[in-house]
This record gives sequence, C-alpha cells and structure tokens, in this order.
Amino acid sequence: MTTDARTPSPSPPGVPTVTAGSVSAIIPARNEESVIASCIESLANQSEIGEILVVNDQSTDGTANVVRGLMEKFPQLRLLEASTLPDGWVGKNHALWVGAQQAKGAWLLFTDADAEHEPNSAARALQIASEQNAALVSFSPEQITATWYEKALIPYIYLRLASRFSYEAVNDPKSPVAAANGQFLMIRRDVYDQIGGHAAVAGEILEDVAIALRAKSAGNRIWFASGKAIVRVRMYRSFDAMWQGWKKNLYRLMGGTPWTVIRETESTLPWIPFLLLLAGWKYPFLFFIAVLFLIARQTSYGLDLARNQYPFSLIFYYVPAVLLYVGVLWASCRSHANGRIEWKGREYSIAAPRAVK
Repeated sequence: MTTDARTPSPSPPGVPTVTAGSVSAIIPARNEESVIASCIESLANQSEIGEILVVNDQSTDGTANVVRGLMEKFPQLRLLEASTLPDGWVGKNHALWVGAQQAKGAWLLFTDADAEHEPNSAARALQIASEQNAALVSFSPEQITATWYEKALIPYIYLRLASRFSYEAVNDPKSPVAAANGQFLMIRRDVYDQIGGHAAVAGEILEDVAIALRAKSAGNRIWFASGKAIVRVRMYRSFDAMWQGWKKNLYRLMGGTPWTVIRETESTLPWIPFLLLLAGWKYPFLFFIAVLFLIARQTSYGLDLARNQYPFSLIFYYVPAVLLYVGVLWASCRSHANGRIEWKGREYSIAAPRAVK
C-alpha cells in the first residue's frame, strides 16, 4: 500500500503533528514584481500552508502593489515591510528573519520569489519529515534554463555542487556534511528558534548552508533531495544577473580558499585537449587526437548530466560551460579576496559582514 503525497504518515515522537495550515511560507522579495505572483499562486492552494508572508525588502519597483493585488484573492497572504537593513546583516537574511518573527506555523518554509511550487510541494516535504524524523527538509529545485548561457553554466555548477554535497552524505546523520537550498528550505519552528534562526547567520552569504549546518550540529536530522516535479526555478533572466549571482556565492560553495579554486580549475578545464589543439596547428595528427579527447570529456559530462536528471542534449554546451565556470569561479575568488561583494543594489563587506549604503 502506498502513502499518498498529501497524507503524510503519523509523526514520530518529537515531531509536531502535521495538520492543515501547519506551514508558514515566507518569501523575501526585493524588486520581484515580474515573478512574485506566480510564486504566491503556487503556494496559495496548498492546504498545508496556513499563511504566506511576503517580506518586501525595500523594493523600488511594483513588488508591493502586486502582492496587495493578490491579498483579496488569497486571505492567507500578508505583506510585511523590512526596515532599513541593520549593520552586519545580508538583506535576504534580514527579510527572512522579519518574516519568521511574524509566522505562526509549526513549520517554516523559506522560499524565493522566483520559485514555482507544484501542488504537493509542502505535503511532500512534510511527508519526508515524518518518515525520516527530519527537522529540516530542503529540495534542490528543478532548474529552468532558457538561454544558451543558462543551459551552459547552471547545470554545470549544479553537477559540481552534487559532487561536493552529495545527498547521501548530507542525509547521513553520522556525516558532518550539511547543505540546503534556500529556494526551498522547510524547518521546524522549535528547531529554528533553538539554533538562533537567521539572526545567528545574519552576515552569511550562504545562509541556507549555514542554517543546515547549525541544525545538524545541534543533533537534528536534516534531509536534502532533488526537487524535480516538486519545485522549479528560473534563477536568472539576464547574463549579468547570472554572473553576479554566482560571483557572490561560488567561491564559498567550492571551499572558500584559493587552493580549492586552483584545484577546481585544474580538474575541470580539459587541459590536454586544449594543448593538443594548439599543437595541432603544426601537427595535424595531434589535432585529430585532441578532438577525440574532447569528445571523451564531453561524453563523460553527458553521462553525468543524465545521472543527475538533466537533459543529455546539454552535452553540446560542454566547452562554454567549462569556460564560463572557470571564469566566474575566479571572479568570485577575486571578489572575496577584495572583501566586498555586490548583490541587488547592495554592497557587503565579507570579512566583517556589513551593509554598505
């Protein structure tokens, strides 16, 4: 007999009983007028979600007006306003903290404004929490890619992340590895309060990973899995936004040291094929060998794509993927070495996190 995704099995001891409306969804929103409505609508018809709190993080576009226009249609929707960003806080973390202070649910679901949820996303997370006795459940969303640069870079980065933060290691309570994706992160309210919530990670650029690490270090079970057919996201809608987004995060995601950047560069760039291609201008036979080596690397990448539920056809973006990846990794390294990053109109000091007006 199978368990229906919308009827979670009885909760183990220590896990709050799941009831309709037991989840508070919290969405930080800074200049998200083009995407916020789809996110809200995808959450509003889920019976498990009792309230949707959108925290307007000093938007300069029509984000707040879009939310207000949906409030009559969805009575569980509320609009909160984030105050001026305090020193030492990253904007998103502050907005999530503001929302969490107003939330009433036994579970807090943190999600991004550009995330679109399937009708069973909250139910599936609650089911996993019940079955696995997990205090934190996170999904890595299905990535929507429309342009050539999205198809090249985003899957490549997620494959590198999968090798660094495997689901098996994250979900193993004996392993110190912890990770989560802030595009869908659901945590028990009592555990969130126990670990200090977002106030404890106020200046962290990778707040989702930091929350997961604190939860696991405190002895709580966490569960991280693919979000395919549960939640999907188109992260970036321009090359500049994509570059700035990964420039902000990638250095720390890949280890946060110059040595890890060098190691990543060495292991990802197809050095031998590239050198043989150069030598092939003088010795044509070497050019032929280089092409064979490159096809082998490309095929290996295609198999890795398939294993991670990406279309095999993305294999044709292999070379631009590698070049973009190495480029943004080094850009991220330089940005962090300089001690400052920019995101959504704000600049932060990395050494001592602080919003710079």
